[in-house]
Amino acid sequence: MLTLALIQTRPRFLDVAANWHSAAALIERTEADVFVLPELFLSGYTFSTADQAASAALTQDSHVFDAIRELSAARGIAVCGGYAESANNTLYNSAFLIADGRLLANYRKTHLFYRETQFFAPGDSGFLTVEYRGARFGIMICFDWIFPESARTLALMGAQVILHPSNLVLPYCQQAMYARSVENRVFIATVNRVGRETNSLGDDLTFTGRSQVVSPNGEYLLRLNETEETVRTVAVDPAVADDKQLNIFNTILADRRPQMYHPSMRR
Repeated sequence: MLTLALIQTRPRFLDVAANWHSAAALIERTEADVFVLPELFLSGYTFSTADQAASAALTQDSHVFDAIRELSAARGIAVCGGYAESANNTLYNSAFLIADGRLLANYRKTHLFYRETQFFAPGDSGFLTVEYRGARFGIMICFDWIFPESARTLALMGAQVILHPSNLVLPYCQQAMYARSVENRVFIATVNRVGRETNSLGDDLTFTGRSQVVSPNGEYLLRLNETEETVRTVAVDPAVADDKQLNIFNTILADRRPQMYHPSMRR
């Protein structure tokens, strides 16, 4: 069994140090194996300019990353969360997975949403999976959810648990992630933020909270509310996701017929 902790936060816009301090306090008081935080939890979301986004961006040798690695090593835990990444004079909307003090994965968001396209480059890491404590984890970020290929690719790569840091504002993502979990028979931990942010460009965004964990069998194992900054835990057995057998005749993934999925196919 593996214990997941979902940390639903309300970031202070552009206050990276304060946001990490708040998240670290929640981690310190909670017992779990893997802690998952929202997309861009260190910076907030509603940037007005590229310079503003750059001011909150981090490199992987920053003091904040040092602090995350130190806490991860001291507690013997994994921490996954989203941040604005600066690399080679380019900004990415990224998510890290740091475990036992080491960077296991750094995923750069494949599908950018709305005004993110003005501040970040499309991700170039590709989808990826890593192993930790006998479980295989995949990472996707927020708007990746609307593309079924995201979760399906991770499932085909062997992911048992998909970590999904998010800043959700549309009303139906959480329901869609139920489908992503069932159609791939994987655990999915969608971790959203709460609160409201505005910017000088006229954007006024209210984040929907409702972080959740869905099982391969379509069970809501954990659901948070729309407004509370909190941390909750749930135990999962990642091996359940290895069983893709839907009934005696159908095996999810194995029953796929990719040769029939090309748009040029005609009856």
